[in-house]
Amino acid sequence: MHPDLTKAHELLDAGDPQGAVRELRFRADSLKAGELAPTVRQLAEMVGIDELAAAAAALAADPSGPGVLYAYGYACIEHGLSEFAVPALRQSLDGALREGTAPEAKRRLFGRARPAERAVDPRQVLLELAVALEDGERHGEAVELLQEHRDTTGDWPDRYLLVHNALMAGRLDLARGVFEGLSAPDDTWRPAADRIRRTLARAAAVPPAGPADLRGWHHVLTGGLLATLSPYGHDAGMAGRWAYLQDNWDNCRLGLERLRTVLAATGRRPASVALLPDRGSRVLGLAAAELLGLPAAPYRPGTPDALVLAYDLNEVDGEVLSALHERAPGEVLYEHATCWTDTPAVSADVCGLLVQQVVAPWEPRMAVGEDGEVTRAPADGRPAEELAREVLAASAEPDEGDGRTPPDPPEELARFAARAAATWATGPRDRIRSSGPVRSSRFA
Repeated sequence: MHPDLTKAHELLDAGDPQGAVRELRFRADSLKAGELAPTVRQLAEMVGIDELAAAAAALAADPSGPGVLYAYGYACIEHGLSEFAVPALRQSLDGALREGTAPEAKRRLFGRARPAERAVDPRQVLLELAVALEDGERHGEAVELLQEHRDTTGDWPDRYLLVHNALMAGRLDLARGVFEGLSAPDDTWRPAADRIRRTLARAAAVPPAGPADLRGWHHVLTGGLLATLSPYGHDAGMAGRWAYLQDNWDNCRLGLERLRTVLAATGRRPASVALLPDRGSRVLGLAAAELLGLPAAPYRPGTPDALVLAYDLNEVDGEVLSALHERAPGEVLYEHATCWTDTPAVSADVCGLLVQQVVAPWEPRMAVGEDGEVTRAPADGRPAEELAREVLAASAEPDEGDGRTPPDPPEELARFAARAAATWATGPRDRIRSSGPVRSSRFA
């Protein structure tokens, strides 16, 4: 066993497959696929992923065959372990280019092929490797890979992947140039083409101020407006995002005030507030209705000029999210706490803040007593109406932060929103899985 795998095996022996996955993700790129495969087999067997276990066993037995390397890499991607796939697919691509073999795909899905047992198509391996890099937000590497092999790729999905990863890497000129050279897509790829077209239009209308402009890139990539930037850790890798946040009433009130700023700057005048069914969203919706002087009613898909508020869209029912993907005329969707590491199924039109993990003000939380002892405060079980009054009574003054973060005055948000008004809140609310070119530190 390779010494770098000792810790992962200890975690597996202790019955902690999730911990083993986290450990292996740190190690995967420094190991050969054949060295990693036996451990992945043990992991897959423990959690009952038979296909991955079989592919890992085959690779352990034949660690140099392009076909088994590809099959293993494909299985890793299919089961959310793209980091494990990268070294295997790199080796498979090298071998396939040397062999120059033809594909014998068992099935195809959006241009992807399940691997044959012996022969693999270099182009297909290339696309899978690009997908694995994209999944890990290694967009710059995906761009370089696809450019290196551009002569062997087609337009859809090959060069579309190049365009998409160029955008996520912040390379707007490259993305625009390649996209303009693509042929017309078929029905399968037309939605993706439309999404790229809207993204490039936003970038042209409101270009990001630079590679670290979080609000600018958030708008370009998601179509949404970011209401506040974190006042902590800007120079320690957070760049305007939160990692862990015990939220409070002041943050909720500040987000609603910033939402009011956006509505004024863009000329939007909602006719009503739509209340989503989960408790947190109902709290914000009731508070917003009182603050803005609007009537409130339960959310009904298709209601024009409705202002829909969510505390955390990842906590909203899936059927409701499906309805929110296609916006009603004049509808605006606000999300207070947007998870940037596990993005929701729809991208909100206005995000209060970007956070990896949040504890709502009414949820159980850690508290420090006068004697310095850390305790766990219980949940606030009051009705949503009472919690909404807490939001309205809170201060809308932003947190002063650590004193090392650039200022984020409401006037700057208003100016940005006014510039973005023409391209804002149009088209479907597509999910964007990547954090884009502005990187932030995150929990493992």
